[in-house]
Amino acid sequence: MVDDDRAPSPEEMLRVMEEQNAATVKMLYADTVLLYMPWGVAWLFGFTALFLHYGLDGQPYAPITQMQAVGVLMAGQVVAGAFAVFGMVRMNRLVRGGSATKGAMYGYAWFAGMFLMTVIALRLSPQLPPEESGLLWAGSSLMVVAVLHMAGGAVWSNWQMFFVGAWVAGVDALGVLLGAGWHALLTAVLLGGGFIVIGLWLRRHK
Repeated sequence: MVDDDRAPSPEEMLRVMEEQNAATVKMLYADTVLLYMPWGVAWLFGFTALFLHYGLDGQPYAPITQMQAVGVLMAGQVVAGAFAVFGMVRMNRLVRGGSATKGAMYGYAWFAGMFLMTVIALRLSPQLPPEESGLLWAGSSLMVVAVLHMAGGAVWSNWQMFFVGAWVAGVDALGVLLGAGWHALLTAVLLGGGFIVIGLWLRRHK
């Protein structure tokens, strides 16, 4: 008579662990697509609208006001943020213990960073010309994105996440130095388009 209640062998336990790990990795990559592509679309359309308003020589390329362009950007970011929250919740369900705590603290850090950026920008932007005020909001928000991506990469030993943050920081810094029009153009193409490419690449290779 075969004992069906026997303890699994080490080989069987290892196989089950490998299967669970593979499923977890697949789910994480799927959620990573949710984190990159919506932000890429939001930045591509939003910062393109700002670029058409600012132009590169101070003359707008399209009859769009700054508030209309900001509205396009903010609407896209709200949708992207909803996708990001959904992705983070799904990823957090796959982990327990210390990893779950790190994920929760990392989420709070995003909230705190964006809240502080908003307070600083609200205080300083009325003292600046409209174009420089817009640059303050855009540059400071991308600074938070860059720093927290790099911090997340350090926390989870994820070089891909770290380099994405460094890339955002580099594009943001160059754009701020060149001015509002260039900042909007570089962000739309290199960050908006770049995040879409990253998302498509991850979907293809997950």
